[in-house]
Amino acid sequence: MKQKSREVFLPLSHPPGEAQVDFGFADVLLNGELTKVALFVMTMPYSDAIFMQAFPRECTESFLEGHKRAFEFFGGVPKRISYDNSKIAVARIIGTRERKVTTEFSRLKSHFLYEDHFCLVRRPNEKGHVERLLDFARRNFLVPVPCVDSLERLNEQLWQCCQDDLKRQLRGKPSAKQVLLVEEQSSMLPIPRQTFDAHRLAQANANSLSLVRFDRNSYSVPTKFAYRQITIVATIDEVRLSFEDQLIARHKRHWGREQSFFDPVHYLGLLERKPGGFDHAKPLENWDLPVCFGILRRRMESELAEIGTREFIKVLRLLERYSITELKHAVQYGLDIGVVNADAIRLILDYQQEIPSTLFCLDGRPHLKLVQVAQTDVSAYQSLLLRG
Repeated sequence: MKQKSREVFLPLSHPPGEAQVDFGFADVLLNGELTKVALFVMTMPYSDAIFMQAFPRECTESFLEGHKRAFEFFGGVPKRISYDNSKIAVARIIGTRERKVTTEFSRLKSHFLYEDHFCLVRRPNEKGHVERLLDFARRNFLVPVPCVDSLERLNEQLWQCCQDDLKRQLRGKPSAKQVLLVEEQSSMLPIPRQTFDAHRLAQANANSLSLVRFDRNSYSVPTKFAYRQITIVATIDEVRLSFEDQLIARHKRHWGREQSFFDPVHYLGLLERKPGGFDHAKPLENWDLPVCFGILRRRMESELAEIGTREFIKVLRLLERYSITELKHAVQYGLDIGVVNADAIRLILDYQQEIPSTLFCLDGRPHLKLVQVAQTDVSAYQSLLLRG
């Protein structure tokens, strides 16, 4: 019987201080809903150590954040890391081994100063160690299907699983994984003191609704920046929006699609000019303001008639400078003393921000205790009037 031809592979040597990276996928019960998550995995073949974290999706931000966490877990930066030809890292394949890397991958490398190695196209066996341990981790760390309320909680569990796995000693290895990892740390690069910001940069124009589209969702900016080109800085947790050198908005990162996320404060400047739209503005839907704000609005509209709503919007615009807690205290104080205008509320806020004066402490200054200041004789000023 004729056997089919099968490829034979060469066993590879793994010097200390080298790593391999890959992504995989797994299902988890996230807030009661079965959700597919992306698994970032880095392994150290010499010690057989593994590090795994879960992210909403395989993307640049999770790729960068995964490296940052892995280096912290391993206690150093591998001097050489092997990858496949993912578009996250590779912008273009040039010849057999040469790669033109992406800007964000170049930024990662230039910060941590390690050497990259890319597998040949369709030759995943060149990083077979990480693929083997990825399968091991899925079977041992994610079975049965984890039930968690957040990815942060899941990643805490995965971190502990990887930590516990370091206690194992594999067949053919002279020591446990944690002992070998300590050995190869001397062959790794130190983690730079300056923190690496695991973000992705992009640019987009704010539209007529003051929304900026990024990664299939839209995020609001203040209305004065409508039609302007906005710089987007996105991490796995946050989306920061800037115009020129000014940070103009921050939003929690959302991983769904075709949704719009508003900050009500961004639209108050426009509503001050168009107060008739206050009760119908979508960005203000479900805005949970303290009860005292509703009381203030009713009083303003009752006592100030047609300008009451605009005056109330002026009060809300103070949220552009102050926190909701600070404004709440000012509004409550204003209601107590019968104040129903925005300028008075602003003055109350300014007063609350003032640092109260305190007595100068003489403790530790014994020489100052010897200084005697005579009481001023006010009658002496009368002589000045007589001379005039």
